[in-house]
Amino acid sequence: MLPVRDVGAYTCENRVVMLQLAAAGKRFGPKLLFDEANWLITAHERTGLVGGNGTGKSTLLKTLAGIETLDYGALHRTKGMTLGYLPQDGLNLTGRTVFNECLTVFQSQREMEQELEQLTQAMSELDPASAEYTEVGERFSEINDLFQAHDGYSLDAQVGSVLGGLGFSKADWGRDTSEFSGGWQMRIALAKLLLQKPSLLLLDEPTNHLDLESRNWLEGYLRGYPHGFILISHDRYFLDVTVEKIVEVWNKRLHFYTGGYEKYVTQKQERKQQLLSAYKNQRDHIEQLEAFIGRFRYQATKAKQVQSRIKELEKIEHIDIPEEESTIHFTFPQPPASGRTVLEAKGIYKSYGPKQVLENVSFTIDRGDRIALVGANGAGKSTLIRLLSQLEPPTSGEIKLGHNVAADYFAQDQYKVLDPQAKMLDDISSAAPKVPEVELRGLLGCFLFSGDDVFKQLGVLSGGERNRYALAKMLVSPANFLLMDEPTNHLDLRAKDVLLEAIRNFTGTVVFVSHDRYFIDGLATRVFEVEGGHVHVYPGNYEDYLRTKEGQAASAGSQSNADSSSPRVPQLRDPHQTSFAGVNARNARVASEAQLSEQVHTAGSVPPPPQNTTTKRLNPIKLRQLEDRLGTLEEEIPRTESAIATTEQALCNFVSADETQRQTELLAQLRDQLQSLMQEWEELSLTLESQA
Repeated sequence: MLPVRDVGAYTCENRVVMLQLAAAGKRFGPKLLFDEANWLITAHERTGLVGGNGTGKSTLLKTLAGIETLDYGALHRTKGMTLGYLPQDGLNLTGRTVFNECLTVFQSQREMEQELEQLTQAMSELDPASAEYTEVGERFSEINDLFQAHDGYSLDAQVGSVLGGLGFSKADWGRDTSEFSGGWQMRIALAKLLLQKPSLLLLDEPTNHLDLESRNWLEGYLRGYPHGFILISHDRYFLDVTVEKIVEVWNKRLHFYTGGYEKYVTQKQERKQQLLSAYKNQRDHIEQLEAFIGRFRYQATKAKQVQSRIKELEKIEHIDIPEEESTIHFTFPQPPASGRTVLEAKGIYKSYGPKQVLENVSFTIDRGDRIALVGANGAGKSTLIRLLSQLEPPTSGEIKLGHNVAADYFAQDQYKVLDPQAKMLDDISSAAPKVPEVELRGLLGCFLFSGDDVFKQLGVLSGGERNRYALAKMLVSPANFLLMDEPTNHLDLRAKDVLLEAIRNFTGTVVFVSHDRYFIDGLATRVFEVEGGHVHVYPGNYEDYLRTKEGQAASAGSQSNADSSSPRVPQLRDPHQTSFAGVNARNARVASEAQLSEQVHTAGSVPPPPQNTTTKRLNPIKLRQLEDRLGTLEEEIPRTESAIATTEQALCNFVSADETQRQTELLAQLRDQLQSLMQEWEELSLTLESQA
């Protein structure tokens, strides 16, 4: 058993090292998780720990926390540092209110506060002229200065800020922790860690139980965190905006990459190509040595050269190419087409007893829509998606499916509707009796169920495995209207990417709930925000939704100071309008340009542009889309210019009056097209320059 050893603080590249793994190795039973691991963890570490399922990420994090021990090697810890560890699940708090539970992390400050109260009481009873009064007063001054230095007078404010950021309402603060479910228990544990502010935070899937709003808050909190943190997450957007380094557990080694997740993906591919190239060169060299040895082994005149090559061969450290990591590969079956209108909701009300969840909700879903439902936990997202799937009726109002619409629903607790006694292969065969067994086994293999796994009873699978199976089962019964509540739960990063690509290529209609920012950004064409019993419709993905919300907030803040005669920009959002299929962020810019043009016309001068002190950073997927579009434009512009030159040349050769008329109209169209392409290219170039 190897304990964590405290050592004196030392520096690495002008940064204080807090922890050091030295030649460390760990096994899980007969399986080697990592070997010869060396890692210097500095005081301001901001690292994402990634790797495939079963590679040992959580075990490594527990080892750093001192919960697991190394089989060999050493872990050194700097004296005086503090560690805070958040597991994936399994915590159960009870016996205190939420607020008081969080206050327990400030034990030293609370002891100082109690002493201050005792000293105050003592001074009120002592003679101010006595020596004892002077002694008590000096002690009070000393403790009070220390209390202030530790922010003792702001403890309640700190707790309230963190609890509010993690989604606890003020009504929740006075409730006993035992009243909360496992997910909310983990939020309380996370709140306590954040309030403690340890030297190094170790977070295993901290976003698992958070909604989008809480994730956004946690992103901002970690960006401003004064110390270091290492986290495991399957949310690539969260990794991109919080960490500065990626450590991957791969091929039983630790591999280090600078930057966020997007840069890691690029760098890993480059490293893989280098490894394959080195492996090929080594194999070629080994084959040459073996060929020489085999050819001249029994010739006395070549004995010295043969022995030299045998020794060289023995000294070669072979490069190993690990097996490709298992992941999910699948595509949704393309369904029969539905009518243009897939679903129409009119005046929907939904209540559970006295609690009103939805109130007078109306919208239309069109064929091909990919709609993300967003909103705080408890706002009614899951209720709405169950209503749309017609698993339960609205209290009043009407939900009408369109022509030839076949709906399929995937719940976040889908495993609960599966028969625990049924064997996996038998269950999926009953759902698709016409599909050959070999195809079904191939499909299950794509979802990481191979060999004898397909004969297991569903009841022995974990919740994550059963949800993966439920996704597989959905594929064998084509539907053109998919309703999915948290389909990315229990999927790793690579599996999420495959699912994202599959839904992108799906020709039907999709409504989904997800707390994965990257998944929503890459998939949604519209966002339905469930808030206060209403549904507000926004065009575009989550990034567009946030931009519109920010614009509306800014507009509302300045409206009270605006002149009543000032022209107003048309609003992008109307909670009861549904004609947003062709609307995107460009409409807002066009409206603003029209407003500016009107101001120029009426006032005779150009108003000064608004001053932006900061440039809003685009998320990685949006940035990549803009870069791809810029590349496309740079290919289209020369083609259009070439087409203009060809048309102009054709006009020089008279063929007929009709042909001249046709070429003239074509030339006008091409010139308009070129102007539009050039304008878009300039705008994209300026946007990307601002992100550099």
